[in-house]
Amino acid sequence: MNESSEEAILFAKKYLEDLLSFFGLNTDVYATSDDEVIQLNIPSTHMNGFLIGQRGENMRAFQYLTSLSLKNKNFSNTRVNIDVAEYKKQRANRLREKAENWVKEVQDSKKPKDLEPMNSADRRVIHQLAMEYGIKSESTGEGRDRHIVLSSEN
Repeated sequence: MNESSEEAILFAKKYLEDLLSFFGLNTDVYATSDDEVIQLNIPSTHMNGFLIGQRGENMRAFQYLTSLSLKNKNFSNTRVNIDVAEYKKQRANRLREKAENWVKEVQDSKKPKDLEPMNSADRRVIHQLAMEYGIKSESTGEGRDRHIVLSSEN
């Protein structure tokens, strides 16, 4: 990790902590970085529901604001992932369990399966799992209708 990426991590951590304190939550944010993405984890508190928001919308808003502030300060590393009380991690695990069933269904039937529209983070989880199982996965559609089609490569 070079000095500027270390500065970007510290800036993002402080920015998010300051933002949270504006809402009355004084907490320490755990910050790491890998593959050009700054990972910020907010520990579990009485404000989890608010911080996560409906279907993770507030969390994504905090992510967007933090990323935008990094861009405005001219940091090269501006991709940010924020998780509250391991919500995303648990959600990804539940999604993987569902996806394993979808993959097995495609393997058994040899027929393509269209999945429901989902956000890019969820699609990434499905693509990774499909690759592990040797199943072809392709994102199709635009915007909110973007979804994955799983198919057997044979």
